[in-house]
Amino acid sequence: MAEGILGLGQGQAGALNSDLIERLKAVDRKATVEPIEKKLEKFESEKKVISDVTTKVNELYDAVKVFSLNQSTGTNAFQQKSANVSGDGVVFDSDDLSALKTGSLRVEVKELAQKDVWQSNPISGSKTDTVNAGIITINGTNIDTSKMSYTKLTEEINKISGVQASLVDSSDGKFRLAIKSTETGTANKINFDSSSGKISDGAAKLFGNIAQKDEWQTAINVSKDQFVNAGIITINGKEIDTANKDYETLINEINNTADIGVKASLVDSSDGKFRLSIQSTETGADKKIDFKVSGGSISAGALALFGNNDKSALDNSLNVVEAKDNTIDGANNVLTAQDMQLKADGVDYSSSSNTVTIDGLKITATKETGDSTINIENDTTTLSAQMKNFADKFNELRATIENEIYSADASVDDKDALRNMLETVKSVLFGSGNSGDNSIFGYGFTFDEKNGNLNFNPKDFESAIKDGTKDLEALFAGVDEKKGIGTILDETISVSGITKSLIDYELNMLSREDALNKEKEVAEASLDSKYSIMSQQFAAYGIMINQMEASFSGLKMMIQQSMVSK
Repeated sequence: MAEGILGLGQGQAGALNSDLIERLKAVDRKATVEPIEKKLEKFESEKKVISDVTTKVNELYDAVKVFSLNQSTGTNAFQQKSANVSGDGVVFDSDDLSALKTGSLRVEVKELAQKDVWQSNPISGSKTDTVNAGIITINGTNIDTSKMSYTKLTEEINKISGVQASLVDSSDGKFRLAIKSTETGTANKINFDSSSGKISDGAAKLFGNIAQKDEWQTAINVSKDQFVNAGIITINGKEIDTANKDYETLINEINNTADIGVKASLVDSSDGKFRLSIQSTETGADKKIDFKVSGGSISAGALALFGNNDKSALDNSLNVVEAKDNTIDGANNVLTAQDMQLKADGVDYSSSSNTVTIDGLKITATKETGDSTINIENDTTTLSAQMKNFADKFNELRATIENEIYSADASVDDKDALRNMLETVKSVLFGSGNSGDNSIFGYGFTFDEKNGNLNFNPKDFESAIKDGTKDLEALFAGVDEKKGIGTILDETISVSGITKSLIDYELNMLSREDALNKEKEVAEASLDSKYSIMSQQFAAYGIMINQMEASFSGLKMMIQQSMVSK
């Protein structure tokens, strides 16, 4: 009777164990935490939907961008050009073919641009031999060759901007120094002039002839003590009377005359006699000996000593060495610098290179006497494919959005946002832009009312543009004052339009997800705290029950003993 009244029985504290607490907690979690987790799981599906929509929006944007006025580079689809070339000797190129004017252009090449190339006279010996040609000036830079080898000379020349030097072996065991300009054109012709404006000594010795002094010798062999008696001879404006003077005396007087610019001497002849020689002291054509008197006629003394048989004029054969400046041999200029010359539709053009640009068209001559014609036309061959791609991308976007918003298992939180995006695109697409009554349905497009697709018929499109694309361009591209549907749709989708709305949606979605994660953390923390306290309470209840069971156990024994004693 006592056991039934107490109702606890032996070991009832064990019933309040951790398993019971976990079962209670699981029931509570199902009602508080799991609803939040289900919402979070839905975010992954929502993210995928928004990602898919964003992809389709971007693809539609790319498809419509080609029809827009807003081109970051080049031109839109309606201004594309094609080029056909006939002939040879000319290569045509353009960074932007669509920017070229339509029409034809004939190009006739007259001359190709060339580098300037010089090759020295043949050189015997070793490339390590000393050049010793004095100072060579190349494009204003002086190089002293007096103690420099040919190999070292090429190294020094190669330090000069615009030229390149090398040593070229020949079959006879000799070699030549070659110097060439690095670029073509007359502007790059190699200049060997020194600062004085004359050919430098080194250039003359290597590529031509060194400057010479002027020298005259008498034809008559004389003895040193023989009297001249040739009258007055004028030398470079200085008068010297030869009367009653032997040749040695005359020579001394000439050589002692200040600023006369010559040196006189007696040259041995084979018969034991001598010839009178008068030589300029410096080289150069401007140092030629002048025998004229102030009136301009040849002095009597000069005619007597260096004149012809009748003494009427100087005998040029007695000018045994003629005064000359440094010269370079044109034959050593193995390739002469020249500009490219061509005619384009009869107009003359020249260029230091073999390329010239005319109205955005880059023309490169590859062959002298080349003759080629380029025809540039409007190119509409890609328009049909671009229009079909545009329709396809619209259909893909429409299907992606509508499949989501009309689905019973839709993942998006805000269907109206997607619905509004699609309606915005449709309102622009099925409008006429600013082109009056013109619309896409006049250019091979039809609307399928059953599935909502925009269909495109290439044959109908080609038929619609057979007379030109002016109206089509007005419909899609328009002008700044009257933008077409392609331009409007481009701007509608761009970063400030639908694309921005999608970005804002994603940001809002991330914010909602973050809020739910925090809500889940709070719910789980609250649940953990609740059942931690409950666990502690159950432990206390267990102790109390055990104590009560111990007390009831003693009472039970007393009752049993009393019953036995009766």
